[in-house]
This record gives sequence, C-alpha cells and structure tokens, in this order.
Amino acid sequence: MNGLAQAALWSLVALPAGVGALLAFDRRADRLAAPVALTVATGSVALSAVVGVARPRVAAPFLAGTEFALAVDGLAALVLPMLTVVTLLVLLAAAGEIRRSRARFHGLMLLFAASVALTATAATLPTLLFAWEIMGAASYALIGFWWRDSDRVSAGLTAFVTTRAADLGLYLAAGAALAGGAGLALRDLPDSSPGWRHLIAAGMLIAALGKAAQLPFSFWLSRAMAGPSPVSALLHSAAMVAMGGYLLLRVEPLLATTGWAGPATMWAGAVTALLLGAVAVAQRDLKQLLAASTSAQLGFVVLAAGAGGIAGGATHLIAHAATKALLFLAAGAWLTALGTKQLAGLRGVVARWPWVGWTATVGALALAGMAPLSLWATKDEVLAAALEQSPWLYAVGLAASALSAAYAGKVLVVIWRRVPPDQQADVDAHRDEEETATRRVGVLQQAPLVALAIGAGFAGLLALPPVGATVARTVGQPEKFHVSLPELGVSAVIALVVVLAVARRPIPEPRWALHWLGLEPAARVLVVRPTLRCAEALARFDDRVLDRAAVALARTVLSLSRRAGSFDDRVLDRGVEFASARTLRMAARAGRADDRWLDGAVEAFAAGMRRLGQFARRPQTGQLYQYYLQAVVVLLVGVVVLVVLG
Repeated sequence: MNGLAQAALWSLVALPAGVGALLAFDRRADRLAAPVALTVATGSVALSAVVGVARPRVAAPFLAGTEFALAVDGLAALVLPMLTVVTLLVLLAAAGEIRRSRARFHGLMLLFAASVALTATAATLPTLLFAWEIMGAASYALIGFWWRDSDRVSAGLTAFVTTRAADLGLYLAAGAALAGGAGLALRDLPDSSPGWRHLIAAGMLIAALGKAAQLPFSFWLSRAMAGPSPVSALLHSAAMVAMGGYLLLRVEPLLATTGWAGPATMWAGAVTALLLGAVAVAQRDLKQLLAASTSAQLGFVVLAAGAGGIAGGATHLIAHAATKALLFLAAGAWLTALGTKQLAGLRGVVARWPWVGWTATVGALALAGMAPLSLWATKDEVLAAALEQSPWLYAVGLAASALSAAYAGKVLVVIWRRVPPDQQADVDAHRDEEETATRRVGVLQQAPLVALAIGAGFAGLLALPPVGATVARTVGQPEKFHVSLPELGVSAVIALVVVLAVARRPIPEPRWALHWLGLEPAARVLVVRPTLRCAEALARFDDRVLDRAAVALARTVLSLSRRAGSFDDRVLDRGVEFASARTLRMAARAGRADDRWLDGAVEAFAAGMRRLGQFARRPQTGQLYQYYLQAVVVLLVGVVVLVVLG
C-alpha cells in the first residue's frame, strides 16, 4: 500500500506535467486536447484522494546534502483535493469556451496544475524553488495566451516580472537556510541558527506576499485579467495566488519562532484585506472587482497564517477557491455571451441566463459572508484568531469583512436589477465592446457552475463543529474553536445589513481606489524608473569609460601589432633570408665537394675491387694439378710464417 501511495504521489505531478508538455508542443492534437486534459484531470482527482488518505513521502537525490522530496502532510491532504477538483471543473468550462489553439491551452493548463501540485507537496526548498519557477513561467504563458495582442502579452510580462521580483526572497531564504545549518527541509527551518532564521522568514514572507498579490505587490493581479477567463478562474481560486497564502500556512512555525514575522504577516494580510476591499468596491469591471476581492480574501488567509490559525486559514482557502472559481467562470460566460464584463452591460443578466445567474448569486452571497454559506464561518474563524492577538487587528479585519459584503452586494444588485425600457439602449451600448458576443452560454460552460455553487454553499462546514475538529486534527492543531456562536451571529448580521444597504442605495465608489491605489504607477516611479536610470547610468559609464578604455586598449594592441609586424619585416624576415642564402651556398659547396672527391673515391674503390675480383678468378682454371700446386704453396707459406713467428 505504501508503494502504491508513493507511486500515486509521483504520478500526481508527473502525469499532468508529461501530458501537458506533449499537448503544449503538438499543434496537431487540437481535437483531442480537451478530452485528454479532462481525463488527466479526473485521474488527478483520484490520485489526490489516494495520497490524501495514505500521506506518503517520496524523495530522490538532488543536490549535495538535500533531496528532491515530496510529502503529503495534513495541510496538503486538505488542499490537494480542492486543487484537483477545481482544475477539473475549470478545464470542463474551458472545453466549451476555448475554440482556438486548444492543444496549447490545455497543455499549459495541465503544466500549471502540475506545478501547483508540486508546490503544495514540496518538502524541501529546492523542490519548492523548482515548482515556484515553473508556476510563474506557466502563468506568464497563460495570461499572455492570445500572444498576437500586445496588451495581453504586456499584462503577462507585468505579472511575471512583479512576482519574479518577490521570488528573489525565496532564493534569499534558501541561501540563509544553507548558512543556518539546519538543512533545506521546510520542517527543519525553525531549527536554523537565530540570526539566519530571521533572514529565512523575511525571504519566505516576501516571496509569499508577491504570489498572493498582497500589498505592495497587488497590482499585478489587475493586469492578469487580460488572460482567458478559465485562466483567471484557476489562477485566482486554487492555483498561484492561493499558493502564496498556502506557503505562509506551511511555514507558520518558522514565522512564530522569529517574534516579528508573525505580527508582520498578520498586519500585511489585514491591511491588504481592507484596502483591496475598497479597491473592489470602486471597480466598474466585474473581473477587476473579482481580482481585487481575491487579494482581499487572500489577506484573510495571510492574517490567519500570522495569527497561528492554520485550520481557519486552510478552510478559508478552500471555501474561497470554490467561490472565486464559480464567479470567474460566470463572468467568463457572460463575457463570451455579451461581449462585455463591464457592470453597466451586465444589468439584469440573471433573467437572460437563469442557470448562470442563480449559481453566481450563490457565489456572491458566499463572498459577502452571508450565513450559512461558506465564507461566513471560515472568515469568522480567522477573525476570532486575530482577536486573540489584537483587538485593533480584529477591528481592521471586521471592517474588511464589511467591505466584502459591500462589493459582493454591488454585484448582486447589478445582475438582478431589471433594466427599465428607457435604459435598455444604454445597457446595450456597453455590450460587444470587448469581443464579439455569441449571445449564448454553452452547456459545458454551465455544468461546472453547479458543483462549484455546492462548494461555495457548504465548504464553510469545514470550520464548524464537528467537521472543524477533524480539520484541526488534520493540520496538526488542537481541537479548539476560536469562533463562538455570538460572533458568528454578529458577522451574519453585519453582512446582511450591508447587502441590504447596497441594494437600497448605490454604494459610493472611492475614486482614490479605482486604479488599484496607484500601485502600478508607484512601482514605475519607485522601482522601474530608478532601475532604468541606473541602467542608463551604467550604459553611459560603459560608453564613456569602459568603451573608451576598450578602444584605447584596442589602439594600443593595434600599435603594438604594427610595430611587431615592422620588426618582423625588418629583422626577422631579413635574418631568415640571410640564413637561407648561407644555407644554400653551403649546400652548393657540399654538392661540388661530393661530385669531385667523394664520387671519385667511390669510383676508384669500385675499380680496385673489380681488379681484385678479376685477379681472384685467374687461378680458377678447372685443372686439378693447379689446385694441388696452389694448396702446396699455401701450406709452405703457412710453415714459413709459423717458423718465422715461432
């Protein structure tokens, strides 16, 4: 069973990643892309259920002293099914909406989902960095999916660069973790040496705030709306933005050990929930309103991570995923059908497509915090945990909760209020202004809305007893409920009063919040322009100093080369020519000596040897008496020699 669970964990990441890569780079697979992606997403749901029950851990050698490790703890076991189910439902809606480049779209979506699953199960910092990078690159490709539109590509680039700037914090944390001595496993980070521990916490906090679109990084989420609606639905609900808050929930023990990181995280989340709630109230574009509300709602998750309310933060993350996926898919359906996402063009839209309208109503009521729907209980669980830390923090969170009811009520009023006949022309004037309207909503676009509406309605049970006790045990917290029935009642009453007030009178739209608090222009002034100026100064320094030094060096080298060439021509070449002439003369003299002396000596020696040969052949006449006589002469000579020498 353990081996099967480990294989399921590897497959949960490898299956969508492998199939996604094949689809993304195979243009011939357009017809099969949607069925294949839906099959893989369905398999991922089953795999998430298996690993959620078994909670395996797998690892492979990666770097010296660390591993590429995946693990399913209680928090991951809670979040993974949400991720896979939302991905499946979003892909189902995309099958009815995306008509062009289907293979590339579904392939990128599967790669995106695989990177998010890897992020959720990463057990070491190298694994987390690997997943973090793929997630950012996939989000850039999906936001700028319609790449022929330069504005969409620019929006994707803005999102990518902004989150990449924050991602540097994760590299800072990894370097500090190496220096801290406790290792690169996430669970070991609180055991790092005290000095390095603060740097690790700071890096983690910066990286998570960037991905979660918290202040001051929130503006990138506004630009991310340029992507297709299914991309927005997944990115804003269960994927990249959610992973920023999820990471802070994972490293909550690290935040708690520093003394400062926990309070800083709480206040970052609370302030974002408040100010981005005001931004959402000011919006007149439905997708921009939902984008701002995503930052605001993730602010509650970040607040929970800082306050130590892991169970409350996790349940809010799950409930928000179902709610926001529902609302973004509904906004996408209306955009396809009417050609607009402007609130002025969506007035009375429920009467035209009741199925979409009623499910979107459930999502908007849940977003408002209306009892007994999901975000009512989960939000109060987070606020009650904040109250234990600071009453001021609780007050800010409560005000942000009231703003949630205000911008959700604004959506409800728009989609339900009937249009008088004399105003119909004004409403129609806002339609077909962004894309050509189809005047219909397909079955595949409507089918996922029902399942998501059920999630938006009942996910709040995760924060209420007795289910909440099980959730608390799952994430390793004591079975303690921060929230009480009176607090739940107060929250429900506030939400109801605010929604009724918005329905009765138009809500004020603060102009100062309309353009996302001016965060993008501020980033240009405070970050982009100084960076460009620094780059220009470096370029001028390069032109004036480095280039001139390079030119002077080149001139010096050329001058030296000319002098070396002149020396070569005047000295070395002449020396070589003189030596060669002398060698030729010596060779000529040696040749003449050879002809005159050596050749003559050889010829004389050869002539002498010929004469000796002729003389030696003379005694060889063939007469026996001559051979005997010669032998006697030789014998006598030998006797004489012996006598003389003896």
